[in-house]
This record gives sequence, C-alpha cells and structure tokens, in this order.
Amino acid sequence: MATSNDIKNGTVLKMDGHLWNVIEFQHVKPGKGGAFVRTKMKNITTGKLVDKTFNAGAKIETATVDRSDYEYLYQDGEDFVFMDLDTYDQITVLPAVVGDAAHFMLENQKVTIAMNEGTPLYMDMPPSVVLEITYTEPGLQGDRSSAGTKPATVETGYEIQVPLFVDQGTKVKVDTRTGDYLGRVND
Repeated sequence: MATSNDIKNGTVLKMDGHLWNVIEFQHVKPGKGGAFVRTKMKNITTGKLVDKTFNAGAKIETATVDRSDYEYLYQDGEDFVFMDLDTYDQITVLPAVVGDAAHFMLENQKVTIAMNEGTPLYMDMPPSVVLEITYTEPGLQGDRSSAGTKPATVETGYEIQVPLFVDQGTKVKVDTRTGDYLGRVND
C-alpha cells in the first residue's frame, strides 16, 4: 500500500476493480485546511478521463507495471505483433492498446509497452517520427512557408496537414501525440 504522497505522472492505481493511469497530478497545500493531491487519471481499459482528489496521506493501492522496450514487427489482421528487445519473445497487442499510435508506426519502430501481469496496458511512442509523404497535390508557384497548409498522405496511410511547399517523396517529422507536421528531414 502506498499513500497519496507517492502519486506521480505514470503511476498506475487500482481503484474500484479498474486500473487508472495518472496523467497529471498536483500537490495542493491551501492556507487553511489539510493538504490534498488533485489528479487527472485515465482508465486503462476504457480510456475514460476523470479528475479525482485524494487527501494527503490517504492510502492508495498501486499496480505493478513493467515497462519494456519492444520493436513493432507486423500487423496480424486487426492485432499488432511486437518483439521484446531483451528476450526476443513476441507478443500480440490489441488495437485498443495501440490506439492512435498505429497511424505513425512503421515496421521496426521502437516503442515502450507497459504490462501488468502479462497484459499490455498502454504503449508509449517516441515524441516524433520521420515519415515519407506518399501523396500530396503539387505546390503552386509563389507558395510560401507561411501561406497555409494542404493535406498529405504519409507512408502509413495517415493524412496530415503540411505546408504548401512540401512535395511528394519528402521525408517529414511528425509529432506522434498530435499528428502535427514538425518540419522537413534532410537525409
């Protein structure tokens, strides 16, 4: 058993028979009254976000979560197959666990997967990845970097917004959290 003072970002709590991942936390010591911890948590199975407040020193139950580095191998139907980089064991991960990261994953992509008792809970991607533009309309004469954006399809099949001067075949850096264009990459 831990206390509310042990809460940090990434802590996984067991509450009401569910696992909750702490996304944000704030220790608050008001001028009057007792201290407390304000948290924003995400239900690992459903994805539901909730705000919860704990009194300082309150007993909480934490879950054991092992984070390991994996490499994305291939997609098997709807599921994704990853290989543990330490043991070379392969695991199958459901699309709900992979989530939006599927838009940015290429074969051999390195990721971190959090596991609880052998069950994948969630996956962390690097903050940005380099992808090639496979289709976009050509830019027009006079287009400038600040003029606007156009849709472009990257090699994973996902569509992002890029500046008008970006052409097909260009490698770009993409933010994996938001899907935003971050810049061109020169090989």
